[in-house]
Amino acid sequence: MFPAYDVVVVGGGHAGCEAAAAAANLGSRTLLVTMDMTKYAQMSCNPAMGGIGKGQIIREIDAMGGYSGIISDLTSIQFRMLNRSKGPAMWSPRAQIDRMRFSEEWRNVLENIPNLELWQDTVTGILLEKGRVKGIKTLLGVEIFSKTVILTNGTFLNGLMHVGRRTIEGGRMGESASYQISDQLAEAGFITGRLKTGTPVRIDGRSVDFSVLKEQEGEKDGYKFSYLPSIKSGLKQRSCWITYTNLEVHGILESGFDDSPMYNGTIKSTGPRYCPSIESKLVTFSEKKSHLLFLEPEGETTHEYYLNGFSSSLPWDIQYQALQRIAGFESARIYRPGYALEYDYFDPTQLFPTLETKLIGNLFFAGQINGTTGYEEAGAQGLMAGINAHLKACGNQDGFVLGRDEAYIGVLIDDLITKGVDEPYRMFTSRAEYRILLRQDNADERLTRNAHQLGLASGERLELLERKIGLRDEVVGFLEKFSIKPLFISGLLKIKGTSPLKHSVKLVDVLLRPQVSIFDLVEHIEPFRKFIEKLDFGERFREILESAEIRVKYEGYINREKTLADKAKRLENLEIEGKFDYTKLISLSIEARQKLSTVKPRTIGQASRIPGVSPADINILLILLGR
Repeated sequence: MFPAYDVVVVGGGHAGCEAAAAAANLGSRTLLVTMDMTKYAQMSCNPAMGGIGKGQIIREIDAMGGYSGIISDLTSIQFRMLNRSKGPAMWSPRAQIDRMRFSEEWRNVLENIPNLELWQDTVTGILLEKGRVKGIKTLLGVEIFSKTVILTNGTFLNGLMHVGRRTIEGGRMGESASYQISDQLAEAGFITGRLKTGTPVRIDGRSVDFSVLKEQEGEKDGYKFSYLPSIKSGLKQRSCWITYTNLEVHGILESGFDDSPMYNGTIKSTGPRYCPSIESKLVTFSEKKSHLLFLEPEGETTHEYYLNGFSSSLPWDIQYQALQRIAGFESARIYRPGYALEYDYFDPTQLFPTLETKLIGNLFFAGQINGTTGYEEAGAQGLMAGINAHLKACGNQDGFVLGRDEAYIGVLIDDLITKGVDEPYRMFTSRAEYRILLRQDNADERLTRNAHQLGLASGERLELLERKIGLRDEVVGFLEKFSIKPLFISGLLKIKGTSPLKHSVKLVDVLLRPQVSIFDLVEHIEPFRKFIEKLDFGERFREILESAEIRVKYEGYINREKTLADKAKRLENLEIEGKFDYTKLISLSIEARQKLSTVKPRTIGQASRIPGVSPADINILLILLGR
């Protein structure tokens, strides 16, 4: 029945969907195997995409020709741009999503991609031959052969759920776990570990008193993830709501600590530092009298809500009692309690930058199997694994790798393969040393040309990019050439509380003032407004004008960061892979020898980022290279 495939993808989560779509769109005959075809890219935890650092990743996936941004836009019920009070390097888009429609849209996309086939089954192992993967075997007894295999098993590898003292085998509530693969990979020499994640109660919105909650509406400025103008949500927009815990709530929660698997020794694995359970918050921040909670809708029409900030593994009755002491939830009914989930992952330092494993050829890992947390991080890894599995199947041994100065995706993968993880990895803007270059507004400028050359980003995307850059440059050109007299701008400067002009200046000099935005100039300076009206922005008016403003106001910072990135690239271009037997370099520290032997860095730049490898160690390697 089954032919030989170029790429087989195991797992239909966010990583698996992006991987399968990318490989198939590039021309590989691809098979996606999942345990449940009704739950593609299921949002197991909160029904949202994006956020700080994560929103940039979704825009990068979109700029590359992936689907997470498109499907998020089509199914969004609220959109917000976070960190608007800070500089544009920190702006991070976030969307509230209709959970059910998100999965439906993904299935619709996957079923209509040429070269992509779907199969519902549980994968129980991989087929090996002479140190390389040659296919998979399934619970139904099927053997499927392929040139490459991508494992994106998420939280299903030996998954175990906890509600109080009750433990349930599974990778998600109501879904069975996946076994045998972990054991097989461990026997092959892979270093494995256990991580923990969690989720809160789901609440019936009809039982909530919204009058005592603070409403948080979405923005109405037309922001979205995808750079394609035609992609937008047709769904009714909904608000989120804010409330707080209190000391009475804390007391009830603490009364259940003896039955908490986190504190009675049942759970021994590490959870996400930056998305802690409510129990962890009470212990870590014991001095706090309240904790912020967000009540988020699960869809356009459903009454189901997600209580962000109330993740818990306590007994269900303790969770329920505590919930009913929170303002607005005195009569709350719940659909199900929160739970903790433990699962297997594999040390990501066992991967090449392409996400191919070092121990087994043609085998790729993507998503939570690599120790990450979050839909966005998973989708990004899936996209890159899909690209590189396709290239490997075509005989390309070099692969496609993004640098730390090119994308948050590059930062993510480099962090994983270089530093490894000791807790679930989550992306933040602070992880990127070149975040002024890696803004959410310019992901298309950074990535679309390369993705088009690769064959993934469409010609339409390239045309949109070139059009955007052309219009942006025209706007900047006008600002740099047009002189404004004090008389014609004094009113605006007074409104904005900035000092008046003493003589004529170029309009660009006015825009350089932090109090003045480009939209102020459009509104108050008639020649500029008339010039803008002549340009054909279509639906991209705000996007292009913001791009022009960022280029003007932050040009000095951007150029300085480019210079730093160019200097760092000199080290990135010095390849050392396979050139040294580190165990014999006694001039290196013992820790450096151990770490370098384990990670096997590709370049001096990567070696310099390995924890435990000092600048002195790097200097020794440079000397040995004749540098």
